[in-house]
Amino acid sequence: MKRKIKKTKRQSSKRTFKDSLFREIYGGKDERSKRWLLSLYNALSGKNHTNIEDLKITTIENVLYVKMKNDLSFLLDSQMNLFEHQSTINPNMPLRGLIYFVQIYQNEISKNKKDIYRSTLIKIPSPRFVVFYNGSVEQPDIVKYKLSDAFEIQDDSGEFEWTATVININPGHNETLSKNCKSLYHYCSFVNRVKASIKSGMTHQDAINEAVKYAIKENFLEGFFKEHRMNIDLLTEFDQEDYDRNRREEGYEMGVHDTSLATTKNLLALNKLSDEEIAQCCSLSLEDVLALKSELVSEK
Repeated sequence: MKRKIKKTKRQSSKRTFKDSLFREIYGGKDERSKRWLLSLYNALSGKNHTNIEDLKITTIENVLYVKMKNDLSFLLDSQMNLFEHQSTINPNMPLRGLIYFVQIYQNEISKNKKDIYRSTLIKIPSPRFVVFYNGSVEQPDIVKYKLSDAFEIQDDSGEFEWTATVININPGHNETLSKNCKSLYHYCSFVNRVKASIKSGMTHQDAINEAVKYAIKENFLEGFFKEHRMNIDLLTEFDQEDYDRNRREEGYEMGVHDTSLATTKNLLALNKLSDEEIAQCCSLSLEDVLALKSELVSEK
């Protein structure tokens, strides 16, 4: 059992690069990144902002309770935007987004020295939560997850709602979006090239190397890949995570992991271990455990 936990820890250390690649591109850390982020916002909103100074980056690096280090948030047009990349399906995104937004609003209220106990109404930016999905499980162009879907008692009043809009950026989905946003097109082209090479039998390392060389040749993202060529090990980690997850998903379809899933459900029913501990014991991701936990709740 200890060996299995150690293996899971090594796997978890490789889980973040595809997400961090997305965030590295759109995180707004420099002028170029802000331009890319602004172009992505314009493509989504149908607007034509050109001044990067209009962007106010509000990303929180470490979020209490729910770690969402790969999110990026920004304020524009009196709207608080939260963008995230996901390569797995997670119906708990509305709850995660709600928790994240609460802390963003707390920060904004504190910075602007607003008093929520005063007798007049405090105005806040309207929220917008978008998740860009490019996982291997087939999904519609757009999926809207609602917080009310998680309520133990059904509530159709709409009085307490929070929505995560998931946009599929895989080939054949929302292609107008990538056509209208050159940086997103380059990002998707790079990721899809890696996937295609692996599927054709190329090793992970060779697939990454080939995709990086192609991206450099085509001048993807204004030389971004040439600048980050020395980070090839990180790129390999991104690919390994994707490969491991695809193997796991294929295993689900073939029934290979039935025993592991059954064990996970039994441990969840016992309610003796934390979700993180169960994930380690069963060699599953925390997201998989939470998904199973949600299934058990819905079955009751």
